[in-house]
Amino acid sequence: MPTSSASTTDASAKPTAASGGVQSLERAFDLLERMADAGGEVGLSELSAASGLPLPTIHRLMRTLVACGYVRQQPNRRYSLGPRLIRLGESASRLLGTWARPYLARLVEETGETANMALLDGDEIVYVAQVPSKHSMRMFTEVGRRVLPHSTGVGKALLAYTPADEVRALLARTGMPAATEKTITTPEGFLEALEKVRKSGYAVDDNEQEIGVRCLAVSVPNSPTAAAISISGPAGRVTEAVAESFVPILQGVAAELSVALSNQTPA
Repeated sequence: MPTSSASTTDASAKPTAASGGVQSLERAFDLLERMADAGGEVGLSELSAASGLPLPTIHRLMRTLVACGYVRQQPNRRYSLGPRLIRLGESASRLLGTWARPYLARLVEETGETANMALLDGDEIVYVAQVPSKHSMRMFTEVGRRVLPHSTGVGKALLAYTPADEVRALLARTGMPAATEKTITTPEGFLEALEKVRKSGYAVDDNEQEIGVRCLAVSVPNSPTAAAISISGPAGRVTEAVAESFVPILQGVAAELSVALSNQTPA
């Protein structure tokens, strides 16, 4: 890996008093996250305005990230996330699924239904972990499968607190094809569904992705990346009546998973 040209005696490379970490690393990762939030491509002035850092500091950090392959400078002089991040993201996604499996297994034990974990990746939902039900009739979603958010419980859970204009923009990009006759196919209908999620604290896929299948989902609070967990099963088993007992279980497991992912110890 190319070495940074930044001097180790620079103030930005000294440990910060607040966190005990290295300030230049904290700033570099903050810039990468701001780039991701902005859609993956930004200019230096945008980063300076968003981060509050002076342009010379940002330029030095970006030059190092470019040298390491984590950022690319475009012909228009703007900066974009680099391809070297893909390998890191793929590895982290696999590990995230591994860490989640014990929690999903608990969901299966307590509800009897298949448990899933999904992430919002760009405009799509990607399933990163699953533990199948022990019932002979059970749901199966291949890990790595990608679906559109508007027809899934996890999609609703993940987008529930996203500003309406951003949701509309996402739906405009993806379209809203009908997977079944019950799929929501209008932005207004989907925004109404998100309002229900905010009021109830959980999302439902009621035969919207596949006829005969019902899913209950909740987001993982304070997850390092937007994540949701769900249970899914035949609509005849996952009824509105059982939702009253299943949802608190989902919410409890999501809270515990959140703590595990943030490497914190429960109080």
